[in-house]
Amino acid sequence: MKTSIRNHLISQSLLLLLSYTTCTPKAIEILLPGQSLNGDQRITSPGGIFELGFFTPGNSQNHYIGIWYKNLPNQTVVWVANRDQPVSDPISSTFLLHKNGNLTLNSPSTVAIWSTNSTSQVRNSTIAMLLDDGNFVIRDASAVLWQSFDHPTNTWLPGARLGYNKLTKQILSITPWRNPQYPAPGPFSFELEQTSLRLLWNSSETYWTSGNWTGKTFSHLQDIEEKHVPSIFSFVVNETGSYLSYAVRASAYPDPFIRNHTFIRYMIETTGQMKFFVMENGSLQWNLLWMDPMERCDVYASCGAFSICNPRNLPRCGCLKGFEPKFHKDWELEDHSNGCGRKTSFHCSGEGNSAFLVMKNVTYPKSPDSLVVDNIDKCRLTCLRNCSCTAFAYDNQCLIWGGNLFNVKQLSSDGMIGKVWYLRVAASEKEIIDSTAGNTKRKTTWIVIGVLAGIFTLFSIVLVVVRRRQSVRALKSFEHSLVLFNYRDLKKATENFSEKLGEGAFGSVFKGILPNSTPIAVKQLKSLLQGEKQFQAEVRTLGAIQHINLLRLRGFCADSTRRLLVYDYMPNGSLQSVLVQNHPLILDWNARYHIAIGIARGLAYLHEDCRDCIIHCDIKPENILLDEEYNPKVGDFGLAKLIGRHHSRVLTSMRGTVGYLAPEWFTGEAITPKADVFSYGKLLFEVISGRRNSEGLDDGLENYTPNQVANAVTKGQDVLTLVDYRLGGNADKDELIRACKVACWCIQDVEKDRPTMRQVVQILEGALDVGIPPIPQFLQYLSGSLTEAINYREPTSSSEIIFLS
Repeated sequence: MKTSIRNHLISQSLLLLLSYTTCTPKAIEILLPGQSLNGDQRITSPGGIFELGFFTPGNSQNHYIGIWYKNLPNQTVVWVANRDQPVSDPISSTFLLHKNGNLTLNSPSTVAIWSTNSTSQVRNSTIAMLLDDGNFVIRDASAVLWQSFDHPTNTWLPGARLGYNKLTKQILSITPWRNPQYPAPGPFSFELEQTSLRLLWNSSETYWTSGNWTGKTFSHLQDIEEKHVPSIFSFVVNETGSYLSYAVRASAYPDPFIRNHTFIRYMIETTGQMKFFVMENGSLQWNLLWMDPMERCDVYASCGAFSICNPRNLPRCGCLKGFEPKFHKDWELEDHSNGCGRKTSFHCSGEGNSAFLVMKNVTYPKSPDSLVVDNIDKCRLTCLRNCSCTAFAYDNQCLIWGGNLFNVKQLSSDGMIGKVWYLRVAASEKEIIDSTAGNTKRKTTWIVIGVLAGIFTLFSIVLVVVRRRQSVRALKSFEHSLVLFNYRDLKKATENFSEKLGEGAFGSVFKGILPNSTPIAVKQLKSLLQGEKQFQAEVRTLGAIQHINLLRLRGFCADSTRRLLVYDYMPNGSLQSVLVQNHPLILDWNARYHIAIGIARGLAYLHEDCRDCIIHCDIKPENILLDEEYNPKVGDFGLAKLIGRHHSRVLTSMRGTVGYLAPEWFTGEAITPKADVFSYGKLLFEVISGRRNSEGLDDGLENYTPNQVANAVTKGQDVLTLVDYRLGGNADKDELIRACKVACWCIQDVEKDRPTMRQVVQILEGALDVGIPPIPQFLQYLSGSLTEAINYREPTSSSEIIFLS
């Protein structure tokens, strides 16, 4: 393919170079070394089919570099460069081709927020241009250095490839936009695996497949030809990898002119559905010829966690009873990836704190745990006693669901084809739901009393609004923005800071209750000098961050010399508090593994998905908080510091907690996200064993948990003996082995030998296999038998993390 591109470019490049000086500033056809694109400047393909430049999706205020069809009345974007790194001002931002062959998108502050990372051996020899097939390429006199076809976004164009590159280990797949205003990758993907196409959720759950390659098409796609979809596939397997491409079928358009002016494309929608569009000669309108799955409710997790999909409703997605959208604005844009959250949380400590709603005629979520019990009452009691249990059902056996619930589908009420399911909610929330249903039936009887009560209530509300005007005004924007509180309101909410939850290096944390009964945690910073630094770092970086596994900063107070931060209140405290041996609640293995994955996801988001990489610097069990359902929230960014994505600056003003610090803190090397990876590994040992890592050192290294795990994994010993003894050996062995391997890889001495947090998530979820880790050097020194321990290592200067295909 690159050869054809090279020949095509040689002829076109000469013509374009000769005519370049006649181009207007807004109609650039080629970028030469040192030249840039900004504002409303465009790069057009030679035939005027495609155009590249800055664009703004929908009603967004953000700007992106993208490629779209040039002459269509409605802009159809087929590729985006900076999908999750928008710029606010395209005029002062630059899309620059450097003299070394690298192409970067620079923000107004001249920071490179996106790059092709391409390099030419000869300076000033590269050009960048857009081809008539929609492929944007960078090349020099001898080769194509980079092309957008190798980095597809949500659209698969004719001539582009899906597949797997054996040389670069790169999966060529397409992922949808999060919503029409935000082109960042959504949770779904369309990719080629061996000899079939698949649609996946979260790179792990397959919900559609094309069937195997037949030599001409795929076994489940015979209907595409029957519907006269004018595309023809080409499947190639060679030494570089396996690839699938397609083109316009010549037999569908015998006239070459019509064929050359007919455009086709495959696109994955934000809903997770795959679609095929065609625009025939001169129509200027896309026609949908094929879509799969046909029904949105057949897409796995299409509505997010704790939601229900009803194929007879518009919109299809809704929250389960007792739940509400986590982010209402996202739902308004049809982005349901963050799902729903509980309206009312509950404590797990007592049976009376939660109850069950009966859900009739629904499909069960996938992968429940199956237990053998005598009756439904014992099944219900089993769920109540399990803190991670969120639903149960009894269908000749006890089925228990833990954690987030996905893919609940409401079936037709005609004929009882669905099943009965019991959803766990707060007891108070069930009373509200039951009361609402009862009131609906008695609506006519109580209408007069309701009107009178409404008038009285309205009058009372007016009085409250007048008295608490400032507080209520703040609460109105509470769900969607950072709130500026005044000190008097926070003092009242915390009852003069009477209930202390904890104390850290930068201040104390107190529990509070807002006027709308929302519990909060208020961090009162110690001093202006120290607090100012903490205040600026946290407010600037945390205010815009929203992730299910990160503690949300709701607001702040800057009143005279007082500095306070307002967070969501976490009813189950810190991970450390439930791991200690004398805690009445014992986290089972499922809960621990769920917590480990959640922490990894939160850190991966900080490292890779924020606009600037955020390093936590103090990962430890005390800084992991647990919500009402024991979902982990990474908290206390007190030591966090923003650095550029190249991680080149040494952080000298911060130190984490001894026992969790990576070696580079002591050697003076640059601190990168891999320092958090090391701390995560030390924390993971404690999650597995239920013991502090430091406990074993006093009794000799043989009882030191990291050393026990490292030796067991390296020598292939039984890892079940390493689990917290209170679990009685009840743990999923495959998950335990993955967790032990991950922990050992994370604490490697050299940072490049450690995985990224994104890779940690993939390994723990079973999407990526990993080899046996070597015993870290610092454990060898501690053991005093360095020579013997080294024998377990590969004979190289530094080990590299081994991923198995």
